[in-house]
Amino acid sequence: MASGESALSSIYIASPEGDTGKSTVALGVLQMLAGSAARVGVFRPIARSTEEPDYILELLLAHTTAELGYDECLGVTYEQVHADPELAISEIVARYHAVAQQCDAVVIVGSDYTDVGSPTELGFNARIAVNLDAPVLLALRGSERSPEEVHKLGEICASELRAQHAHLVGVVANRCDPERLDEVTEALAPLGVPTWSLPEVPLLVAPTMNELLTAVDGEMYSGDSELLQREVLQVMVGGMTAEHILERLAEGMVVIAPGDRSDVLLAVVNAHEAEGFPSLAGIIMNGGLRPHPAVAKLMAGLRPRLPILQTALGTFDTASAAARTRGRVAVGSQRKVDTALSLMEQRVNSRELLARLEVARPEVVTPQMFEYQLIERARADRRHIVLPEGNDDRILRAASRLLQRQVAELTILGEEGPVRRRAAELGVDLAAATVLDPRDCEYTEEFAAEYARLRAHKGMTLERAREVMTDISYFGTMMVHKGIADGMVSGAAHTTAHTIRPSFEIVKTEPGVSTVSSIFLMCLADRVLAYGDCAVVPDPTAEQLADIAISSARTSAQFGIDPRIAMLSYSTGDSGSGADVDKVRTATALVRERRPDLLVEGPIQYDAAVEPTVASAKLPGSDVAGRATVFVFPDLNTGNNTYKAVQRSAGAVAVGPVLQGLNKPVNDLSRGALIEDIVNTVAITAIQAQGQSAKKGES
Repeated sequence: MASGESALSSIYIASPEGDTGKSTVALGVLQMLAGSAARVGVFRPIARSTEEPDYILELLLAHTTAELGYDECLGVTYEQVHADPELAISEIVARYHAVAQQCDAVVIVGSDYTDVGSPTELGFNARIAVNLDAPVLLALRGSERSPEEVHKLGEICASELRAQHAHLVGVVANRCDPERLDEVTEALAPLGVPTWSLPEVPLLVAPTMNELLTAVDGEMYSGDSELLQREVLQVMVGGMTAEHILERLAEGMVVIAPGDRSDVLLAVVNAHEAEGFPSLAGIIMNGGLRPHPAVAKLMAGLRPRLPILQTALGTFDTASAAARTRGRVAVGSQRKVDTALSLMEQRVNSRELLARLEVARPEVVTPQMFEYQLIERARADRRHIVLPEGNDDRILRAASRLLQRQVAELTILGEEGPVRRRAAELGVDLAAATVLDPRDCEYTEEFAAEYARLRAHKGMTLERAREVMTDISYFGTMMVHKGIADGMVSGAAHTTAHTIRPSFEIVKTEPGVSTVSSIFLMCLADRVLAYGDCAVVPDPTAEQLADIAISSARTSAQFGIDPRIAMLSYSTGDSGSGADVDKVRTATALVRERRPDLLVEGPIQYDAAVEPTVASAKLPGSDVAGRATVFVFPDLNTGNNTYKAVQRSAGAVAVGPVLQGLNKPVNDLSRGALIEDIVNTVAITAIQAQGQSAKKGES
């Protein structure tokens, strides 16, 4: 039991051999559980290696929601298993329960056959699963196997699990022929448990340039070190003439050539930068040779971002080392992580699997649960979002993640060639995104004419409107206005004013709303609260405060927060007076008059709004005091500082600002936004668009 509160949900992921891609399965299951349970942990009964850190455990720990350390999550070593299997199981059980006491759900990842793999290893994993009272999810390798062969392997494994009295809850066949996924799933159906199949994805086993750097015992000669994280999809030994090498270049390729092959080095470096040639992963100069000083000077003058490595190994040894190196889904390999999560989300029915694990729905909502639910809701009814800042690497990385996990359809603004080249250099896949250049696009003239019409009362001319439409914020907003996109997210590299000013001019406010405002969704350890307004209106009037409160209640409800509104002030109830308090008192009365269905209290101090004991003393009998979920601050100064204080001091995740009151969703990013912030904001924008579409359908 987790802290004596509820039954523990656990799952043991086992396989009969190595190279099943078990980390992909484990990562996906962990993500599913993190969206449904408050404290999710991970446990490795048998350490993968005693020589180096277990990269699978490190990866999974980065995605857990329970506070667990690396050493806590390890059971025993292979040596302990060989020396005394029974004692090893006793130690595993004891260490597992120490982890389980701190969790509501645990993902247990079986052994990896890194020792001498034997037929009895699956049986030993089954014994561990039985002793941990954990059902087994079986991971099978479909690579180079027919559906019938995968089925036979599944039958043998299921029989072994039954012999050990282990409970099989499902089978995932991984690394299957993409053309035969349904055949594999059908072939496994006679096992009598839910079965799923995942395709072989070369990216998941492709090494990064950084992994090749280690494999060839090399060092970096030049280039952008950030691009060392790019995956290498092909290796070519550049032993032919430059023109023949150019004919054979491919996306994500690394070229191996001696450092004295000046013609090859210069040709490859220039090809990487040139239009019409693939974006390469890098160059490895072998043989311990460096370019001639004149060539080195020329290459330095070109300032290539392409990573160029150097190694003392000969051509054969360099090529062999590169060919042997297998990429890992590990901490830091974000594209692989996103790909793995996407595979599990698209191919494995999370509801069916979680139902078989009897995962109890918790009363609390953690930041990870909230973010998971955002992604799930956005994916359920995908919307088209425009991202104007195509020259920002964070936007490109976030866009790749959003597309990979099918959260939204995307248009990115910028010059298509440079945007796609930079994306390729970063190793992110934007093939499914549309890239538009506001300066030269099929919509440019149409948008200019529409803007001139909308702003004619301000003396706007068509010629001037054409200039305005080259601005990415205006162009993106016009896409939303015209219905080409459902929403816009911007501000990573621009001010809030630059992002939302076009909205006031083009999209305008919803009927019945005169104030555009914002809320932050504050994800605390056990719940999500709404803070408004912390970003837009500096010193709201009583009428504007009422608008903010009503809009905040509507937005909060859209994201699963039951709105109980606290109109904050420095006094509670009738205890204080003064212009600031009276403003809040008037605003509260306006909310009650305009929306008698809403629960609202004000003026009220923050402690009385959140703490039941304080509430019972200051406002006994209030439906809001001590239980508030929506907090309306009297001015921007108070709101902005409070949300940042709570974010930094309480470790809350602040999602937003979420703009509200506009006819269509446009949201602003902080200029310090992380990739995760961008992903969450796009998901929020998509959900807002879903809500507005539903509202139009009802009307």
